[in-house]
Amino acid sequence: MSLFDAFRFDGKRALVVGGASGMGAAAAELLLDAGAEVVVMDRAAVTLPGVQPVHVDLAERGSVDAALEEAGGPFDALLCCAGVADGTPGIERINFVAHRYLVDRLLDRDALPRGSAIGMISSAAGLGWEANLEQLTELLETTDWDAAVDWFQRHGKADYMSTKQAMCAYVARQAHPLMKRGIRINAICPGPTDTPLAQANKDLWLTFAADYRADVGTEPSTPIEQACALVFLCSPAAAAISGQTLISDQGYLAAGLTGAFPDATPVAQFMFGRLG
Repeated sequence: MSLFDAFRFDGKRALVVGGASGMGAAAAELLLDAGAEVVVMDRAAVTLPGVQPVHVDLAERGSVDAALEEAGGPFDALLCCAGVADGTPGIERINFVAHRYLVDRLLDRDALPRGSAIGMISSAAGLGWEANLEQLTELLETTDWDAAVDWFQRHGKADYMSTKQAMCAYVARQAHPLMKRGIRINAICPGPTDTPLAQANKDLWLTFAADYRADVGTEPSTPIEQACALVFLCSPAAAAISGQTLISDQGYLAAGLTGAFPDATPVAQFMFGRLG
């Protein structure tokens, strides 16, 4: 036994939602390598050897219920990694409502025991949520599935940025009640990352911050680089961290906020809701 064991998952069970590809698949692979027993939920086929695959359609509440029955529990780590881009039917359910519903059902079953952790993949698009907290609080207090879907649609918020802002606000708001149960919750807000979803939207997603990467000599992040940050936040090594959204963007937004890379300053101010 060594101090570094706090970064491992030996003897622990992990559930990765959206783990068939991209950052979710990388996280599932990393968890396996760290000693965890891993269950992977996804609508797409799960091809990673050594995990328990469970089919789920996050746009359908009945599918989530069935997937939870099949997955069982308890889980020491829950990684919510599924997400879709603008234009996808049911985006508000897939990107936020279903994830929150899944967390609530696991809590109802005591399937997230004391000492467990929740990690979510948000986005830099979700930053600046504080400026919209009053409206987002209304959503966060609307816990019924259908009522939450109606909230997104009624407010014209069934889009990528709004669902990611909802996720960031949810992580911050839930830190206190979950910590009372001994559960931590955090998220990462990745910068451009070379995933299948990003490739499908590469003209927008992978060109973002390209001038910064050219200046510092880097490429878009790899899925495993983002997975390392997410898995760390769910490990015992991160026991002091909860309610946080970790910006994993190679320093782009920090360089913009401080003026170290002036071309990023307007973007950073916009993303953090600090314009005007």
